[in-house]
Amino acid sequence: MIALPYPGNDLVHGLWVAAGLVAALIWYALEKRRLGLRDDRLWVLAGMAVAFGAIGARVLTWPQLGPNGYPSLAQWWVEGNRSILAGLVGAWFGVWLGKRLTGYRADTGELFAPAVALAMAIGRVGCLLTENPGTPTGGDWGIVLTPEQAERLGGVANVGLQPSFAYEIVFQAVAFALLLRGRGRLAPGALFRLYVAAYALFRFAVEFVRGNHELWLGLSGPQWFLLAASPLLIRSVVRVVRTSRQPAVASA
Repeated sequence: MIALPYPGNDLVHGLWVAAGLVAALIWYALEKRRLGLRDDRLWVLAGMAVAFGAIGARVLTWPQLGPNGYPSLAQWWVEGNRSILAGLVGAWFGVWLGKRLTGYRADTGELFAPAVALAMAIGRVGCLLTENPGTPTGGDWGIVLTPEQAERLGGVANVGLQPSFAYEIVFQAVAFALLLRGRGRLAPGALFRLYVAAYALFRFAVEFVRGNHELWLGLSGPQWFLLAASPLLIRSVVRVVRTSRQPAVASA
């Protein structure tokens, strides 16, 4: 079994998240150049995605009841949880709003999808090193927490725990590779829709070993969020299936 190296260390976590964002922006710039896209509004969209993703990751988790009810938004901003799913919603809204403000209408899925997968693969390393790994493995393998670490992180002490974040790192790395192979092979927007749908399915499944608190009927908050969003995800995938396989437009 492996000991958790940096339990609750916000600096380590933040550095890996920052590294993921930097890598994503570099990839975004290289892909923009490869496609010959010179419209500066694309950088406005990228900035809006990063800004609203950061805000969403924190603020959209605010309405969570604790022992003393709702904390103040200011307190939650400093001390509250962050959520990747909420961050993705915030980033999507940022791009949507950016397009309305700048008048940019072309699809940006082929630019954003690989960049998001790359950022997630790198950023989740910070989660793997610092956060509660997951549920007990039931065997003599996994990541182990000391009693002090378990109390701090809300996990289980002295048993092997599922390295759930490692599973997500592998998923995102594979997704990144597949997204690269899929560039230019699907209709505009299809690549990003398929990536989001695949991540939603994976995230719903991995939640069973994440160790998050059950909200209702044995399912966690993220799982209920994904169930609520499932009609939109199914509709999105159906649109991809119905769209004829045609080369993606260079301005995607």
